[in-house]
Amino acid sequence: MAFSSTYKFARISPRKARLLVDMIRGKQVDEAMTALEFSTKRAAIMVRKTLAAAVADADQAEADIRNLVVTEARVDEGPTMKRWQPKDRGRAHPILKRTSHIVVAVDEKG
Repeated sequence: MAFSSTYKFARISPRKARLLVDMIRGKQVDEAMTALEFSTKRAAIMVRKTLAAAVADADQAEADIRNLVVTEARVDEGPTMKRWQPKDRGRAHPILKRTSHIVVAVDEKG
């Protein structure tokens, strides 16, 4: 049985978060946690929190934590906040502040 966790409305671009999610997909949970711990990317904190929540759900259901594998890891696009940056001569340029929905699922290997 898969245990999943979702981090909704994360204030990071999905393109940036997908770099880390692709890195941990299919790995053992302890390997994935170590990789996220030493990553210098800002999204590593958000993905690590989501992975820790999924592992905690599995622990509550009395699954064997040592045999957990990241089975699903994806980043979906959330709503985009539209802002305006004032420019010269009365003009304005749009700024798109993107958000992400980070989904991580773990399951027992076997």
